[in-house]
Amino acid sequence: MNVVANVLVGIVALIHLYIVVLEMFLWTTPRARASFGTTEEFAKETKTLAANQGLYNGFLAAALIWGLLATGGTAWQFKIFGLACVIVAGLYGTATASKKIFFVQVVPGTLALIAVLIAG
Repeated sequence: MNVVANVLVGIVALIHLYIVVLEMFLWTTPRARASFGTTEEFAKETKTLAANQGLYNGFLAAALIWGLLATGGTAWQFKIFGLACVIVAGLYGTATASKKIFFVQVVPGTLALIAVLIAG
């Protein structure tokens, strides 16, 4: 079960690394605008804010990656902390920004958290 849990944690980390790239480096591109449903004008106006938001997503990914690389209790603690943050951020985003966030962030994070708790 630990392998399954680690694979799910890795997937959640990769999702957040992808979000980092979209928000920090590709925000004004057609791909990022389509992903987030923004106009070219809005993307240009909010580029700095999006980069800041991307940085926070990077911290979420970093906690999960640290959990995958660490050993013993530290690994478990970082996975739980990182996944809890992902879920809370996803729930907030779902309530305030887009219902799509629930499926992109909350569902994978919750599945990974359940797997880590069962494996733990």
